[in-house]
Amino acid sequence: MSIFSKILSALKGSAREIGESVVDANATRIYEQEIHESKAALARAKQDLTLVMAQEKAAQREIERLDKEILRFEEHAFAALDKAEENLAGDVATRIAELEAERDAQQRAQVDFAQHIASLKDLIRQAEARVREHERELAVAKTTESVYRATESISQSMGSGASKLGSARESLERIKERHTLMADRMKAAEELDAEFGNKALEQKLAAAGIGAEANRKEAVLARLKAQREADRTTGHEQ
Repeated sequence: MSIFSKILSALKGSAREIGESVVDANATRIYEQEIHESKAALARAKQDLTLVMAQEKAAQREIERLDKEILRFEEHAFAALDKAEENLAGDVATRIAELEAERDAQQRAQVDFAQHIASLKDLIRQAEARVREHERELAVAKTTESVYRATESISQSMGSGASKLGSARESLERIKERHTLMADRMKAAEELDAEFGNKALEQKLAAAGIGAEANRKEAVLARLKAQREADRTTGHEQ
């Protein structure tokens, strides 16, 4: 195989793949168009059926007309026989035979029309049932396609959202770490102040029983005792 043949084969294969991908991507739309074309064909078939039905009715009317003509000429034949007009009666009989032959042909045509009408009606009913079935399948296909698209969109959104949530979670962890660090630093500052600041000295004095804090308990107790003694003295005087 020459290089040009290989290139041509590759191009044909690519064109076929592209065509198939286009068909796959537009399968629902193509399916809907095919249903639309089928319904249009059904409408044309119904129009054709009305023509056959009209011809059948016309054949029936022609049969009725011929029957009337046959009856009329039979009356003429009887009248000719009553007047002994054998030749005239023979001519009328010939005409009646022609009318009967024409009527028989119309009757056969009417039977054919009736059979075709019944067959066409049956085919149309079957086609309409298939079209309705395809329309139901199309509705399901559209719904399924919508669900797939929604699922794909949700999946993409969730993928993007998961990335955003991951970033938000990392930010939250950093905030928590900063808060923990700030709390630790505040606690460390309090510890340093307790160890090296004024509070440390006051705590040492209080532990040694020196200073205002050390004497406050005794002062409060002495005040309460004095208050109680004063109350008792006042009570005795009364």
